Amino acid sequence: MRTTKVVTISLPAETLAAAQKMAAEEQRTMSELMREAFRVYQRDREKWADIFAYGEQQGKKAGVRTEEDVVRIVREERRKIAQEAAKAAVSGKR
Repeated sequence: MRTTKVVTISLPAETLAAAQKMAAEEQRTMSELMREAFRVYQRDREKWADIFAYGEQQGKKAGVRTEEDVVRIVREERRKIAQEAAKAAVSGKR
């Protein structure tokens, strides 16, 4: 009994040609190439979901509620870094 299902997809001609070339170079079938492409996409999507969840969690801890809060915090941090660099440059000249 077959454990896979056959699906049909449409690709632009250039994409199909690139996929066929890649499959030939890697000595894979188009099915193997598409399965691997989906696995990589799925893995990357899950990683990005984890990254965004972490960012949201950290943002809540920092009291970030809006995009304006993010912009404000970034500007404040950049200002602090610039001030510290300026102080270091002044004390390095003495």
